[in-house]
Amino acid sequence: MDDRFSSVRLEAFSDGIFAIATTLLVLEIAVPESGFDDLWQAIRDHWPSYLAYTTSFFTIGALWTAHHGLFRRLESADARILHLNLLLLWVVAFLPFPTKLAAEALRHESDDPERAAVLFYGGALLVISIVMTAMTLYAARRRDLLKEGVEPEELHELSKRIRPTAPFYGLILLLALVAPRAAVWLFLGLALASVIAPIRSGGRRPSAD
Repeated sequence: MDDRFSSVRLEAFSDGIFAIATTLLVLEIAVPESGFDDLWQAIRDHWPSYLAYTTSFFTIGALWTAHHGLFRRLESADARILHLNLLLLWVVAFLPFPTKLAAEALRHESDDPERAAVLFYGGALLVISIVMTAMTLYAARRRDLLKEGVEPEELHELSKRIRPTAPFYGLILLLALVAPRAAVWLFLGLALASVIAPIRSGGRRPSAD
C-alpha cells in the first residue's frame, strides 16, 4: 500500500509553526512596571532578553532555510517524514520557553540557575539539529519521494551542511558547564553563521549549519 502523500500541506503547516514560534519569542520581552522609574536603564538591563531572542530567532531562521531546502526537493512525503517533521515542530514550538528561561537566568547573580537554563536551552537546540539531520538523511534514502531530476546526492550535501551543527552544539554545552554566558554568545555565533552560509552560497544549498 502506497503511504505517500503531497508534501505541500506539510510544508505550509511547518511554515506556520516557524512563524508563530518566532513571533512568540519577542512577546516574552517585557519591561516591568517598576522599570519605568528609569526606563533607559531598564531597557539596558534587558540585554539577556535581546541576546536570547536574537539567538533563537536566527536559529529558527536557519532551520527554516534548511527545511525549505529539503521540502522543495520533495515530490511527496511518507509517514516517517510526517513523524520526524512533527517531532521537529514540537521542539521548535517549545523553544520560546527555554529562550525566556535562559534570558531570566542570565540576569541572576548565581551561576547555578544560569548554568541549568543555558544547558536546557542548548539541549533544545541540539535536539532540533539532530531531528533535522535525521529527516534529511532519511529523505535521501527514499528516491521515490524526490522530485524528478533531484538526486539523493543533493540531500546528502544538505545533510553535510547541517550535520556539523550537532557536534558544535555538544561542545558548546560542555563549555556551558563552566561558562554559561560565553556559551550563549557562541550559540548566537553559530546561529548567525548558519544564516550567512546559505546566503554566500547563493541560496543553492539552504542549510542550518
